[in-house]
Amino acid sequence: MVEKVITLEHVPLAEFFGAANENIRQISQAFPQCKVVSRGNEIRIQGTAPEILRINDLINMLLEHVERFGQLTPVQVKEYLAIEGGPFEEAHRDQVIVFGNKGLVIKPKSANQRKLVDAVMKNDLVFALGPAGTGKTYIAVALAVRALKNREVKRIIITRPAVEAGENLGFLPGDLQEKLDPYLRPIYDALQDMVPPEKLRYYQETRAIEIAPLAYMRGRTLHDAFVLLDEAQNTTSEQIKMFLTRMGPNAKVIITGDQTQVDLPIRQKSGLSEALQVLEGVKGTATVRLGGNDVIRHKLVKAIIEAYEKNELQKQAVSHEGKGRTN
Repeated sequence: MVEKVITLEHVPLAEFFGAANENIRQISQAFPQCKVVSRGNEIRIQGTAPEILRINDLINMLLEHVERFGQLTPVQVKEYLAIEGGPFEEAHRDQVIVFGNKGLVIKPKSANQRKLVDAVMKNDLVFALGPAGTGKTYIAVALAVRALKNREVKRIIITRPAVEAGENLGFLPGDLQEKLDPYLRPIYDALQDMVPPEKLRYYQETRAIEIAPLAYMRGRTLHDAFVLLDEAQNTTSEQIKMFLTRMGPNAKVIITGDQTQVDLPIRQKSGLSEALQVLEGVKGTATVRLGGNDVIRHKLVKAIIEAYEKNELQKQAVSHEGKGRTN
């Protein structure tokens, strides 16, 4: 038996729950194996994980309906319940990575994200490559959280090189932690979606979750851990080799990066590119490439990525044409 609490924010509760909680009563009757109750601005669900997931998806659909139309009647709830026998397709019930905060269900949302999840299940070292917005880091963090919750590992270690747009940590204001926070903020944001605040604080205080710059990995052996190296395109050859050789017993490693956004100094080769070449074909490793079709941010992000890819192809075509004329 699993319990999930969904917190409703910025929602007209009387409208959403219905008169005398009629809307919630209908949901409860549609899932007799589960217990569904509303208390204040929370909905508490007890039952099996697949059933909870179905109810969660249904509630999300109803929330979208209220946001769009400003009302929700018992008849409309009944119509949503009747959609294809329920809101959640059987084929997708086992794809949930982790239940997040405030009703958030974290699962792969594209074919390549599913490939990433499968690759991590089958390999100890996985490269996840792709542009911004494809969910590579988010999915990686979710997989790490699941492994920790399931006690498959004892800790999560998340790291990234402190290299961004040519800035130097020494010139940034504040102490070391304040200097590092902007670089690690995307990681914190993902964790805050997946782990309750008090639990996250506990994990960090006990070092069950450690977030640190790549330089702090030198000399360590990372064992019984789920390790994520983010923004690996900004590592040097020496840094990524140092990181890869930190792997200890029962370690799972995901390396994410976008090879089109390297912020290293000019003429400095990306360690990520070199590692991909060196480790190609090595047993126990896998590479998953994500692209524009995997973007889960604003719809314009996909169009922006496609426009840049098209522009890069045009540049390459012009370059090849110029070389041909020279020869």
